[in-house]
Amino acid sequence: MSDSDDDVPQLSSETLAALQEFYTEQREREDTKTTERFNNNFLGLIEENWQLSQFWYDKETAVCLANEAVRGGGRIACVSAPSIYQQLKVQNSKDFSACILEYDQRFSVYGPEYIFYDYNSPLNLPANLVANSFDIVLADPPYLSEECLRKTAETIKYLTKGKILLCTGAIMEEQAAKYLGVKMCKFIPRHTRNLANEFRCYVNYDSGLDGSAS
Repeated sequence: MSDSDDDVPQLSSETLAALQEFYTEQREREDTKTTERFNNNFLGLIEENWQLSQFWYDKETAVCLANEAVRGGGRIACVSAPSIYQQLKVQNSKDFSACILEYDQRFSVYGPEYIFYDYNSPLNLPANLVANSFDIVLADPPYLSEECLRKTAETIKYLTKGKILLCTGAIMEEQAAKYLGVKMCKFIPRHTRNLANEFRCYVNYDSGLDGSAS
């Protein structure tokens, strides 16, 4: 060892551990800032498009449905339910992950979590969407028609491990039971705009949506 090597300060193991912890915390802070910038840039800026039969839920409903979806953690698929997906992004928890299957390509700003989806081709899905790989599927078919529900149901049954949370019109109760085996909940979802059709939620498991009718 040369004399110059003797002059180089040597850090103790405790100091090295503290330094490593400092750098880890710094990276986590930067990750948090990046997430916050992402949320501020995109969340809430995508407005509903009536031509695509998009009608956003009000804040209370969006929070309630998002909370219901994350009760068990795990993977969540939002099928034609962009306002619920955006609320899940606001919550930004490490206890769950979410993706959105949506026709509206404006949602591609969410990167790999966005999957283009057309209910007319219910099983035309990327290869990485493995069958029965989502802990819960939350779906809100864009049209109140039996054809739309039947085709969307194909997607739902392909994706879910078992749990289904469906939001659609009260007039679709019989068809929802027929194609998905779901039952109507007491909770009544509400939209930011008053719609002529009454909407309801349907599930095939013991949910937290039966505690209140509003």
